[in-house]
Amino acid sequence: MPATTGKSAIEHKVDLTFDPGALKRGTLPFQQPSLPLCLWQIASSLVPLLALSVAMYHLLAWSLWATWALAVPAAGCVVRLFIIQHDCGHGAFFRSRRLNDILGTLCSLATVTPYAMWRRQHAGHHSHWNNLDRRNAGADIYSSCLTLAEYQGMSGWRQWLYRLIQHPLVALFALPPIVFLLLYRVPFDSPRSWRAERRSVYLTNIALLALFTGLAVLVGVRAVLLVQMPILMLAATIGVWLFSIQHRFESARWMREGEWDPVAAALGGSSYLKLPGVLRWFTGNIGFHHVHHLNPRIPNYRLQACNRANPALAAVPPVSVWRLLASWRLALWDEKLGRLVPFPKHGETGG
Repeated sequence: MPATTGKSAIEHKVDLTFDPGALKRGTLPFQQPSLPLCLWQIASSLVPLLALSVAMYHLLAWSLWATWALAVPAAGCVVRLFIIQHDCGHGAFFRSRRLNDILGTLCSLATVTPYAMWRRQHAGHHSHWNNLDRRNAGADIYSSCLTLAEYQGMSGWRQWLYRLIQHPLVALFALPPIVFLLLYRVPFDSPRSWRAERRSVYLTNIALLALFTGLAVLVGVRAVLLVQMPILMLAATIGVWLFSIQHRFESARWMREGEWDPVAAALGGSSYLKLPGVLRWFTGNIGFHHVHHLNPRIPNYRLQACNRANPALAAVPPVSVWRLLASWRLALWDEKLGRLVPFPKHGETGG
């Protein structure tokens, strides 16, 4: 990565001469849900998922590889349902909170993610994203970041372990299925006072057990494992990748509490991931992450229109998929340089 000055990375990314209050007000017209669009999103996500799943069960007797090939678009549909569940958690999908909660809970049967627990933990992320002083204020297992000084203060063993966990083969391929399939089965990192959220974890587990038991009775345990596991593992990998990279990229800005501001953090600490149309559809426009963090009440189907209508948002430079893939080495925040940096090589001090 080319050397930079001590200026903050956000100065290389966006122009902050606009009125933040006016910008936030400019997003308000786009946070109004549309019932026809809501119903279309549900149908266009659920029906293809069900059709692909049925086709996969039928294909098992003919070709395992053909079956697993269909797992790719099926996983994309699960990711799309996860974005709908995510919108419900923000109270953005429907006007009615009750409808949001009902749909979010139903989506959790496809995403295997307990709705109420994830909603509350994700609210913590939205209260402190890219805030170096509040990384322990909530459960944010996707987009946290160590500073270079913190890393250098670790013992050699802890540095090695942290580097191992951050390696893309581990962080983006090995851990996501463990998180979604195992870790989400227990109320991890949640106080006992979160009684409703902890209860939702167990109720989700019971519902999933009933669902998969019924499928196993109909088609057999082997068929369920060969069809559902690839779908869920792929969807988990895609989901964790999306949520992690959109706060850790080349020009991302991480801030201390005294300088943290929600508008600056939205535009400077959340990426505008430019995706092809088909991937934008499967990921529910979550690539407009800077718009989402500026106003999380905007439903996913209005994020693109909001970005186009507000010059300050449209001026945020997009980041390509290949650019983000090349940023996987950026693991530590260097407070002296004001930018993300790779792990120092052996013998280097960094900074």
